[in-house]
Amino acid sequence: MMSLAVIGGLTACSSGTDSPDAANPSDSGTSLAASSAPAGSGDGSTQALSPWPPNVVVGQADPQPARSSVEVVRELPHDPALFTQGLEIAGGELYESTGQYGSSQVQRRPIDGGEPLAQVPMATDEFGEGLTLTPDTLWTLTWKKQIAHARDPQTLEVRQEVPYEGEGWGICHDDSRLIMSNGSDELTFRDPVTFAPTGTVKVTAGGEPVPWINELECVDGAVLANVFKTSEILRIDPATGVVTDIYDASALQQPRPQHTDAVLNGIAALPDSENFLVTGKMWPTMYEVRLGG
Repeated sequence: MMSLAVIGGLTACSSGTDSPDAANPSDSGTSLAASSAPAGSGDGSTQALSPWPPNVVVGQADPQPARSSVEVVRELPHDPALFTQGLEIAGGELYESTGQYGSSQVQRRPIDGGEPLAQVPMATDEFGEGLTLTPDTLWTLTWKKQIAHARDPQTLEVRQEVPYEGEGWGICHDDSRLIMSNGSDELTFRDPVTFAPTGTVKVTAGGEPVPWINELECVDGAVLANVFKTSEILRIDPATGVVTDIYDASALQQPRPQHTDAVLNGIAALPDSENFLVTGKMWPTMYEVRLGG
C-alpha cells in the first residue's frame, strides 16, 4: 500500500466537460462563462469564481471539516480514451458515462478491465454527465440538454427520457432517493422512479457556500463529491449540506496526461468494502483507494 499526502491542485472537472467554458453546438444561449457564476448561484457575491480557487474555500464557522490523506490500495487499468463523467459499481461490474459532444457514451464492463459488456452512444447533441443505479434503472444525465435518460441496466438502452430544469452534473442514489448536482452549491433530491424533485439542500464548509459540486457518490448516509477546479473530494451530510471531511486526491495519476482536460472525475464505492474506485478523464489508471488512510 502507498499513502498519498495532500499535495497539490487536481481539478474535479475541466474546460470542455462540465466546464462553463464548454460550448454546446446546439445551444445559442449565454453560457455560464459570461457571468463566471455557477448555475443556480443566487447573486454570486461569494460564488463568482473566475478563475476558480485551487481548493474549497472553508469559512470560520463550526463545525470545521476534517482533512486527511488518501491511501492507494491497488491500481487498475482504465481506457485513456474515456472522458470520464460518472462511475458506479453494481453486480461486480463497472458502469461509466463519458462526455464530449459527438462521443458521449455509457459503458458496462468488468471492474478489473477488459472489453465492455455493453456500450451505447449518446446523441451527438448530448454531452454526457453523471450516472447512478437504482434496483431497476440506470439514470444518466446530460449537461445542458436538460434530459435524464432512464436506461435498462443490462443493455443500457434508453427506456424513457425525462426533462429537468437547469444543468446536469453529478447524481447518486442513497437507496431511497436520487441526489443530483448542477454545478452550484445546491444538491437536489429526486424521486428515484419519476425523477421529480422533492427538495434541495445548500452545501457549506465552515459556513461558506461550496459551489461547483460535480460527480457524486452516495455511501453510508453521506454524499461524496468531486468539486470543479479543486484538488479535493468532499464528504457531505445530505441532511444539512455540511461538509464533514475534505480529502485531497492530487497525488493520483502523476504525472498527468498532457491534456488540460485530464482531471479527476469519477467516484465509485466498492460493495462490501470501505474502499472506492476513483479515476479521471483520459487517465490510463483507475485507483482503489481508502479515504482518510
